[in-house]
Amino acid sequence: MTIVGIIPIMVQKYQSPVRVYKHPFELVMAAYERRFPTCHLIPMFVASDVVNEETSEDGSTQKIERRCALDVDAPRLLKRIAGVDYVYFIQKNTLNRKERTLHIESHNETFSNRVVVHETCCYSVHPENEDWTCFEQTASLDIKSFFGFESTVEKIAMKQYASSIKKGKEIIEYYLKELDDEGLTHVPRWSPSSHSLPLSSPTSLSTNQPELGIVPADSVPLSADARDGPSQDAKQDSNLLQNDSLAEILPGTPEDKLDADYIKRYLGDLTPLQESCLIRLRKWLQETHKGKIPKDEHILRFLRARDFNMDKAREILCQSLTWRKQHQVDYLLETWSSPQVLQDYYTGGWHHHDKDGRPLYILRLGQMDTKGLVRALGEESLLRHVLSINEEGLRRCEENTKVFGRPISCWTCLVDLEGLNMRHLWRPGVKALLRIIEVVEANYPETLGRLLILRAPRVFPVLWTLVSPFIDENTRKKFLIYAGNDYQGAGGLVDYIDKEIIPDFLGGECMCEVPEGGLVPKSMYRTAEEVENEDIRLWTEMIYQSASIFKGAPHEIVIEIIDASSVITWDFDVCKGDIVFNIYHSKRAPQVPRKDTLGAHGITSPGGNNVQLIDKSWTLGQDYSMVESPLTCKEGESVQGSHITRWPGFYILQWKFHNMAACSATNLPRVDDVLATLQVSSHKCKVMYYTEVLGSEDFRTACCDVQSLGSMTSLESSHSGFSQLSAATTNSNQSQSSSMISR
Repeated sequence: MTIVGIIPIMVQKYQSPVRVYKHPFELVMAAYERRFPTCHLIPMFVASDVVNEETSEDGSTQKIERRCALDVDAPRLLKRIAGVDYVYFIQKNTLNRKERTLHIESHNETFSNRVVVHETCCYSVHPENEDWTCFEQTASLDIKSFFGFESTVEKIAMKQYASSIKKGKEIIEYYLKELDDEGLTHVPRWSPSSHSLPLSSPTSLSTNQPELGIVPADSVPLSADARDGPSQDAKQDSNLLQNDSLAEILPGTPEDKLDADYIKRYLGDLTPLQESCLIRLRKWLQETHKGKIPKDEHILRFLRARDFNMDKAREILCQSLTWRKQHQVDYLLETWSSPQVLQDYYTGGWHHHDKDGRPLYILRLGQMDTKGLVRALGEESLLRHVLSINEEGLRRCEENTKVFGRPISCWTCLVDLEGLNMRHLWRPGVKALLRIIEVVEANYPETLGRLLILRAPRVFPVLWTLVSPFIDENTRKKFLIYAGNDYQGAGGLVDYIDKEIIPDFLGGECMCEVPEGGLVPKSMYRTAEEVENEDIRLWTEMIYQSASIFKGAPHEIVIEIIDASSVITWDFDVCKGDIVFNIYHSKRAPQVPRKDTLGAHGITSPGGNNVQLIDKSWTLGQDYSMVESPLTCKEGESVQGSHITRWPGFYILQWKFHNMAACSATNLPRVDDVLATLQVSSHKCKVMYYTEVLGSEDFRTACCDVQSLGSMTSLESSHSGFSQLSAATTNSNQSQSSSMISR
């Protein structure tokens, strides 16, 4: 059998936000029951029969199992090949009147050996208002094989499921209005004495609808419509996508979830599948980046930048989060103070907002002495200044979202090129500009709503030719370029900016406080020595170091410990791939590669590339020993930990490529292993790490201080996900350690 024959072709998932009905649970249930046995608002939901029904003695719990038929909107040829006219689903509802919850689970019966559709939904009482009802749903579509039409089936399923999701809430609202028109505005809550019966007794199908007793040996869930014919929002299109299980939807606290109203108010109008991508990526970040989750609008920017391809968006977002941590960008607005030369000669600044409420940034590039600024400050200071502008832009977007009462996630930039000349094409200056563009593109996607380029001179095409290849295609589409005075007429500046805030230097009436610039005095230029030492100075400002790990080539650093009972601490992020973290001890100093230099605590690699220190001739248990159990860390995880040393000597911290364990029962590779191999383009991992040593005397002092407040049993965090490591090492009488993994 080929690999294709045993590996699922495609898996799609969906997870909804929390949708809120501002009606009591019992009334929503009465509306929900009106969807059966069939619903004229859902043309594809042609029939349903009750297969089994159970009610508890006190009437508090009711379980109903239905068999639903869906008429999938698929090409006739595909239906003929599949040999079916309808797709059948099994839906199981569990209504708990006492707890006021309805759990719904549905799966396809048709072609279940080729396509697996699973959906779970839940209605429950709003945690902050007992007279409101919440709804959540998740679904998954796993297409193993389908006569060579896997891609077609997937597209049909996604299209119909997305359509059904939109209708779901509308249908419940329709039946709520119908109940209100009939004078039914209140349904009493269940009580032990009421012995409530089912809200409505499902009836069988009319004779002109298909019988559900016989199912073809193979049927096709072309559109998971089947999703539960009954499940509320669950748009019977229950096709695709799932989250994991109902249990994973319900447990989270309200603040851990996004509701549909919040998304619409603060993030904008998203399609159901876009909402799902946002929620799933947000959930993944909560599990792997505890304590450092970016804001929802920031996550959404990265999704938009990759057309809501969650895997691609997750990759660039994780890289950006690593970059922000490495360069302490989150604290830039508080720590960065622009030098006086920037305040005097950098011709840019914020200026009100455009007609859409977006913050407006004005840059008089033609009046800026780019060569003088680069010579006086260097690329790094200019980059930091530009980053501070972007950080301020994010803050202003958030502020304007509140002020204007609608989502504002990007800003408008107006660039005046009057005065642009060949001096601006100075090669080092252009190089600095390209570097800045590259950094901003990678870490601030979808933040530029519109770029207005005014008074472009003849030399502009030359500059544009140099920089345009480094600008994302979607970003280039937002550029509007005006030559000469074209911006003053119809279709010009007045279409995007209110007349009363057009800057005075562009013929408007509003005073603009952007500096006029001018030539930077050569007396402010840096000396040759300052330029030569720039890289060294910048390196000392780097808190975290980065390293690459390859299969068979781990990255290792060594820390020399003089006094026993010192504490080694570490903090690292797994940026790419899965790795194994080890700690070894040796009395012998490992041989240092030629290009390495001594770090703060011992030997390290300032280049942050890949260094092996353990000699191949060394024998484990003789030349060096393992002092901690190996710790496997997954991509995206953050790990913090500490190790109390027992002996002086050299401690080697090692990050190595994680090899998936082979199946013990057979020599053949597992399907998971084969799939992982196919998905990984190269055996390469990346980590970003920081280490520090607390001397034994300082540690004892700290222990005494803590013990004076209470008993100290370990350094371990109460939230540690790796407590076993501390216990194991302590019991072995070797050392004490702890690690906390943000999963």
